[in-house]
This record gives sequence, structure tokens and C-alpha cells, in this order.
Amino acid sequence: MLSLFRNSNGLTFRHNTLRSLRSTVPFLVFAFFLLSGFSAEAFAFKIPETLNYDLTWTGVKAGEASLEIRQNGDEITITSTARSAKWVSVFYTVKDIVESRLQKNQRMQGVGQPVNYRLNIREGKNRKNKEVIFDNTALKATYIDHLENERKEFEIPSFIFDPLSSFYFLRTQNLEVGKSLYVTIFDSKKVWNVEVQVLRKEKVEVPAGEFHTIVVKPLMQSEGIFYRKGEIHIWLTDDERRIPVMLKTKIKIGSVNAMLVGGTY
Repeated sequence: MLSLFRNSNGLTFRHNTLRSLRSTVPFLVFAFFLLSGFSAEAFAFKIPETLNYDLTWTGVKAGEASLEIRQNGDEITITSTARSAKWVSVFYTVKDIVESRLQKNQRMQGVGQPVNYRLNIREGKNRKNKEVIFDNTALKATYIDHLENERKEFEIPSFIFDPLSSFYFLRTQNLEVGKSLYVTIFDSKKVWNVEVQVLRKEKVEVPAGEFHTIVVKPLMQSEGIFYRKGEIHIWLTDDERRIPVMLKTKIKIGSVNAMLVGGTY
């Protein structure tokens, strides 16, 4: 999801490319505005659902990613993972896990409200272990950096998502070419009003098959699903499921792609 590559702090272009591969995944990753209730039947996409991706750079496989949503009673858990391929891990290991937990709220429709967001990232020598705890009654978000021993509290609006759950929200929306959607997200110690542009419809072929899609472009810089410094495009199936089948971003040399290879959907 990026053009996220920067040549600073002594990092080589190869390392920057792999960092962007990681950011491509917590990517593939919005849920709510449908029917009230928390049953799987209330959503356009199935619950449980698992989506598996290959991450490639200039046509060469450099890693794997997955998106999973599952339900346990009144709680929904969304998990995004990314891992570097073995040949990449020899010189630059990527192992990232992002998780969002949401709770049913009788006052509002859809999947519910986020209650906890965890970002656990390993990229070479770089580590991040961050958490956000949402208090949707007091309208507060507690940001915790477990590595830096930092803890801060922020005010939030009543209707807000974390970066990962926001992606499932998008998947439930009526997407019209030429019109933008806006999603309120708490991330990186800020409240963002994120614009998502709906660009066009397009037929694409990925390892999982051939799909009619609608292409969207989120306009945000974030550590989560939409973390990037350049443009990112996401191809969602043009049906009620809105399955993300492909993600692409250009970098200084070539492009980084995430393509659906399989799963349960």
C-alpha cells in the first residue's frame, strides 16, 4: 500500500521495499452500517472469513499475508498478518500481526465498536508493540507503546474505528464511481477523517481467479492498514461481498502487489 520507501537511517532500497511489503498487508484492511445485530447473516461478507495473499515486488514473491475475521459470541476479532518469504528473511525478516477486537453495541447498527487494537511488528531490527484501548462510554482512547513505556489518553468521537476494522466498514458500503466515502479513524495518536475515493470498475485476474472489481484509493498516512507515503489502490469485488482481491502501490523501482491466492470466503 505504498510508495513507502525511504532511503534514510542507512537503510538500503532492498530493506525499504520489504518494509513496504509489510505495510501492504495490515492493509487489506472496514465493518458496520448494515443491519442491526451481530450474527454472520447480517453482513455482506461471510463470518468466519479467511483471505490469503501473495506479496510480490516486480513480479517476484517476497512474502505472504492474510486477513481473517471471526466471531465469538458478541465479540468480533479481525487479524491481519504478514511474513517475509524464506529467501527474504535471510537478510531482512518481516513478521507482523495486527489485531482488532470489536464489541456489539445495541445503540448502533453493524459489527459494533472497536474495544482493542494491537500492532505487533518485526521488520529487520525494527520493532513496534503498540495498543489502543477504546472506552466508548467515556469517549476516550488509551494509547500504549509497550516498548517505549508510553501511555496517553485521547478524546474520541462516538463513532470511530481503528485502521483494521475501518477496512471492513468500507466493505459494507455502497460504492459509487466518482464519489468519496469518509471514515473516522483513531491511529498514531490522532483522530483522522479519512477520504476513500472510488475510482473505477475493472475486471482483473489474480491467482484465486477472475473478478469484476471496483477500485478504491484511501488518502491517509497511518501505521495500520493504510500506512503509506504514496498512492495505494485496492481492488474490491463488485458484488455484495466486497472481497479485496488485489492491492497495488508504485515505488521508486517497480511496484508492490498483494494478490488473493485463496482462503474461505
